[in-house]
Amino acid sequence: MKNEIAILIPARYASTRLNAKVLADVKGKPVIQWVWEKAIQSKYATKIIIATDHEEIYKSAKAFGAEVEMTKVDHKCGSDRIMEVVSRHEEFKYILNLQGDEPSITPEAIDLVLKTIIEEDCDISTLVRELKDEKQIQDPNCVKCVFDNNFNALYFSRSPIPYERNKNIAKTYGHIGLYGYTRKSLEKLTSLAQSDIERAESLEQLRALSNGMKIKVSITEINPVGIDTQEDLEKFKKLVG
Repeated sequence: MKNEIAILIPARYASTRLNAKVLADVKGKPVIQWVWEKAIQSKYATKIIIATDHEEIYKSAKAFGAEVEMTKVDHKCGSDRIMEVVSRHEEFKYILNLQGDEPSITPEAIDLVLKTIIEEDCDISTLVRELKDEKQIQDPNCVKCVFDNNFNALYFSRSPIPYERNKNIAKTYGHIGLYGYTRKSLEKLTSLAQSDIERAESLEQLRALSNGMKIKVSITEINPVGIDTQEDLEKFKKLVG
């Protein structure tokens, strides 16, 4: 099939804070299966593939019925991992990068990102949500985003942005790390060298902004629980009962 819309789920085994987190059991299912089950509910996607660097994840994905492909171990980021898979599929026109550690993402959020990359004039689409919790605003693990009046991202930072010299005027938005790409934009992003601000903040999307790529944001009210630590895992377990 030509011009397929693909959801790719990068899932690596090694993690600094919680090793093998995508295989962690939650109510009898690995975390990666929770993610995949949200992806297959998308109204736009025509192909869903888990991209992994480890045999255990490969076997697990096969066991619950997912399509899965092996990738190299030494990719520096999820975009490089999914680009390896995309390079094998010339039919992919639009690609969604859905992290394998985001089990509480919703099909509606997935489709909002896909709808934007398909219909809007942009290189990349993503999501933001309004932050009201001061602890989250100050947390460097919660990435913040500012955007223009046309919802084009201006900057992403681990610091609180905008800086409130004058209080209670501007809202603060947190970034949700879900990315839609055109094939051309993904090929471009993964071919570019890391930018200084990307390396300083350790935020891959800043490479795109540094090189003049347009990132369109959509506002959502969801607050997904990403699994980075054991504490995050326990929080998700409580969330699903």
